Amino acid sequence: MSYPIEQIAEMIGARRIGEAPATIDWLLTDSRSLNFPEETLFFALPAKRNTGANYIPELIERGVRCFVVSEEEYQKNEELRMKNEELSVKNENSSFGSKASILHSSLNFLLVPSPLKALQKLAELHRAQFSIPVVGITGSNGKTVVKEWLHQLLGDDRRIVRSPRSYNSQIGVPLSVWQMGADDELAIFEAGISEPGEMRALEAIIKPTIGILTNIGGAHQENFYSLQEKCMEKLTFFKNCDVLIYNGDDEFICNCVAKSLLSAREIAWSRKDPERPLFISKVEKKDDYTLIAYRYLDMDNQFTLPFIDDASIENSLNCLAACLYLMLPPQKIKERMARLEPVAMRLEVKEGKNGCLLINDSYNSDLGSLDIALDFQYRRSQAKGLKRTLILSDILETGQNASTLYRRVAQLMNSRGVERIIGVGPNISSCASCFGIEKAFYPDTQALLKAIARGELKLEKELILIKGARKFGFDILSENLERKVHETILEVNLGAMVANLNYYRSKLKPETKMVCMVKASAYGAGSYEIAKTLQERHVDYLAVAVADEGSELRKAGITANILIMNPEMTAFKTMFDYKLEPEVYSFHLLDALVREAEKEGITNFPIHIKLDTGMHRLGFAPEEMPELVKRLRGQNAVLVRSVFSHLVGSDSPVFDSFTRRQIETFEAAAKVLQDAFPHKILRHICNSAGIERFPGAQFDMVRLGIGLYGVSPIDNSILNNVSTLKTTILQIHDVPQEDTVGYSRKGHLERPSRIAALPIGYADGLNRRLGNGHAYCLVNGQRAPYVGNICMDVCMIDVTDIDCKEGDAVEIFGDHLPVTVLSDVLETIPYEVLTSVSTRVKRVYYQD
Repeated sequence: MSYPIEQIAEMIGARRIGEAPATIDWLLTDSRSLNFPEETLFFALPAKRNTGANYIPELIERGVRCFVVSEEEYQKNEELRMKNEELSVKNENSSFGSKASILHSSLNFLLVPSPLKALQKLAELHRAQFSIPVVGITGSNGKTVVKEWLHQLLGDDRRIVRSPRSYNSQIGVPLSVWQMGADDELAIFEAGISEPGEMRALEAIIKPTIGILTNIGGAHQENFYSLQEKCMEKLTFFKNCDVLIYNGDDEFICNCVAKSLLSAREIAWSRKDPERPLFISKVEKKDDYTLIAYRYLDMDNQFTLPFIDDASIENSLNCLAACLYLMLPPQKIKERMARLEPVAMRLEVKEGKNGCLLINDSYNSDLGSLDIALDFQYRRSQAKGLKRTLILSDILETGQNASTLYRRVAQLMNSRGVERIIGVGPNISSCASCFGIEKAFYPDTQALLKAIARGELKLEKELILIKGARKFGFDILSENLERKVHETILEVNLGAMVANLNYYRSKLKPETKMVCMVKASAYGAGSYEIAKTLQERHVDYLAVAVADEGSELRKAGITANILIMNPEMTAFKTMFDYKLEPEVYSFHLLDALVREAEKEGITNFPIHIKLDTGMHRLGFAPEEMPELVKRLRGQNAVLVRSVFSHLVGSDSPVFDSFTRRQIETFEAAAKVLQDAFPHKILRHICNSAGIERFPGAQFDMVRLGIGLYGVSPIDNSILNNVSTLKTTILQIHDVPQEDTVGYSRKGHLERPSRIAALPIGYADGLNRRLGNGHAYCLVNGQRAPYVGNICMDVCMIDVTDIDCKEGDAVEIFGDHLPVTVLSDVLETIPYEVLTSVSTRVKRVYYQD
């Protein structure tokens, strides 16, 4: 649906500056995701360290004409605008820049107290125009799976609009609801919260008529006093629902529902109580499916689910209740439950054949999800020499004319710089003329695969986004294009890393800067992808150990400030060439650096002074500050950008008195340095633990290390797990009791056993000390101890009591087996386990 700009101004109660005629189809909050500038309304949302208003000049250059800005921000920049006009047409000191003033008559600024509240209000009023059923889903886990499975179950009978991916936040929800159109017959939206009071706004926007509460767990618990407080907050989402669906066997949820005094009818399904409206009479797990029998309205039926894990079973029961309420016939439920497919809730980046990189996304197929996937591809396109290619199937069930639809697809592709389109399906093939770039089209996936096999279609050195509707079976295509090197992989969850970053940022003052550690290949996670993601989140500095690490990041396209923590004198030229800023910890290093800079004709090269306040590893002593100041004043080759030190024991209260002395010593020594120079010298001493335990020592900047990768240095708890080391079962043997397993006959069996071999060994980073039963991995969620010595490339585990087969996945550490379990066994720290993962282990990156 489209709205004239004057109607939107009225809807959100804005004061309009400008008279440019415009019709709005698209709402934008991230300037990097712009597609259709003439039809876009940009909301300049504020952030702790930035404001969307800073991106308005760039957006004007790119053709956007309509903006929602806070009154305060606009007035502040109006003053700067006048000054800009006096100085120069090219001066862009203000957030809007001089071009905004020149083009003022062709722009629209909608001034409001809060752009975020205006965005939410606009979505709320848009939602009010529809009387269709709206499913609202909240809970700690399973929201996205339930949403997507409902779409699979109900989508054949009605046109459905739903949240793209996990758009369930204060910003994501209004953007999701904005997608509702006149042809839609059912809406399915997620709602997620992280703080008390947030659900009220989401409820007003979504106004669900059918509510689903998946479960209540520890996710985002840090801002709530108790699980009950969080549950009661989530239940306010359902205050106007006609029906509420939840697990009637969960006593905690049942008690909270009773206290909430909701007026909605309840479908509390149960596996224990036959008096519940939906009684699950049987759940029987087979080898690769689950048989589920149920009774609803005194009628007995059953279905098979092609999954056996408990989470999938619970998610299917929530879907079952919703389908029954929406009167989907039991026979259709049976047929469609059996066809349910896994939900790929992530965009995976994998290594492909012939120097290609693959982004696999068969999550769903519509313009909204294509927009997100193309945006992800665009942001990952810095890899040198790779052209952007899209393999796209027909987009089904849009209700749009094919030529109109694929013209919009072509516009999306052009805005993201896609250089090649490979279309699969009759509809997209019939619209080949819409695409003015390199192109090829095939009637179905098999025809595409045959063209690749015969060499008619060559894919070389390309960043390939694979995006297709389920019926096209693009999973076979992805498997065909993927380079099979090693069956052991390290999965890296970029979304979890961002969540950890935001967790620590929430503890900082808005003006406090942040250094993020990406040394040692980003603690084993892979430095480029991590650095790229951090750069997109506007961290102030990246830190690596040596200059070679920094130069590789520069070559890969990383432009953020990079700090070198262990500079080598042989690498000065590399640091100068790639603008890498070294720490300086001794007079010997300082003198050598100054001499080399003077030889190269370099002045004011930024350096970072390290002080030794108690670690006694590297650094200037506090009493050396006068001499340091003297030498720094006597040259102009280098310029001090920051001064810092390392806390020795900030993670433990035992060392608090020592830590406070360190902070005092650092503050005094840093003041001597700062007083000697007129420019601002940044101070930083806090590490991950210091950020949490010593907020008064934030100074100007902090350094985030292990906390970024999901491990709390205070108690070794897991924040949001980033890295998961996985492998697969190669072979299973039945071994008699009297035999042994592995080298040196160390694996003594006390019973007849089933022994599985895994393609991972100490050359991959699996420490030999974990063998001989000292540790375990997880097979289908169950503990499987290591048997015998761990070999270089293979290890053996005991799966006697585990239902498993060759090819099943195995978790070495990760989401379900914290890396700290292994580090505790090894009597070391998580850093060592993470950084020990070999470079031969393939990294697979994904975005939740």
